[in-house]
Amino acid sequence: MKPVNIAIMSCTHGHARGYYSLRNNPKYRLVAVSIVPDYKERVFIERLEGIPQYYSDEEMFNAHPEIEAVIMASENYRHLEQVKMCAEKGIHILSMKIPTFIMEEYDEMISLIEKAGIVCQVELELRHNCEILRIKDLLENCQIGKILSFTASNTSHNPMWWSPWHGIPEQIYGKRVEIKDGSKIFRGGALSDHPHIFDIIRYITDSDYESVYAELAPNIRKDIEIEDMITIIGKMKNGIIFSLDPSYACAEKRVEKFVPGTELYPKRVEVNMTIHGEKGSIIADVYGQNVYHNGLPDQRYTIHRATGHLGGVSPRLEEFYRCIRFNEKPTIDIKQHRRTIEFMNACYESIRLGKIIKLN
Repeated sequence: MKPVNIAIMSCTHGHARGYYSLRNNPKYRLVAVSIVPDYKERVFIERLEGIPQYYSDEEMFNAHPEIEAVIMASENYRHLEQVKMCAEKGIHILSMKIPTFIMEEYDEMISLIEKAGIVCQVELELRHNCEILRIKDLLENCQIGKILSFTASNTSHNPMWWSPWHGIPEQIYGKRVEIKDGSKIFRGGALSDHPHIFDIIRYITDSDYESVYAELAPNIRKDIEIEDMITIIGKMKNGIIFSLDPSYACAEKRVEKFVPGTELYPKRVEVNMTIHGEKGSIIADVYGQNVYHNGLPDQRYTIHRATGHLGGVSPRLEEFYRCIRFNEKPTIDIKQHRRTIEFMNACYESIRLGKIIKLN
């Protein structure tokens, strides 16, 4: 078992610290990390004491030509430049959940990755969660009969207070696009941050999107310029009706650095799913977080993740290793994920135009 020499690029994404445990994973050797200077005090970099740290990707790669793979944990708008860099060097990529929303950039990334012959796995952890695998098993064994409808919610805090790039349209969506003509709200909020349920619906239903209609509610946070409350309904090509809620609907404490104990009820991340069939229904909490109230003021609580969504022993990292060492294919790669991003953009178009959008 030859370890993969791996690095973490930028560390600004909220999921980045979940990969710090790579230093303890026998299948990987965490070689280095790069950090955006403005974020150094926000990303728990002290947990990587002894791991070389750099303020630019170029400096990191020049110092460590042995790097074989990276966790691309940067702001969304930087992904194209980093894909170019990795493709030129033949470095494999595990990308955060949104490669880009700009479809021209997306197609350029696909082309670069295919020409370089590198792996680009996308971090969509629900694909590996035991709850989703159990639902898939029940459906394939016809436990609830033909599926009639699908409902899913992915609600959370807004992380922009401790991760400011999440509140900047140009950095999360890639450019400044009004949510509606003349609006002071721009694309790049809750919808942009929650691709999981948009991906899982295709996986669960074995179908593709046919049409979608989306509406915006007034923001519950008055001092932000991205959307935080949204609801979506639509139809799959096989006739299944769906509704999706990817809102920033949970309260958060506005702190400079997110640390345990700052969580406020309701939970900072909730992913719930209901599937109705001709013979029954499945109702599931698919994120698997146990909550313990700790008696602190302001409805605070602590979280224990029973199913280990991030970290050194995750199925996602096991898969990434196999793809690199044994030429296996990722469960979800950048090319497969393109359709989900296209659909999310169709949701934005539905809001802008106020009408149903049909997808080819």
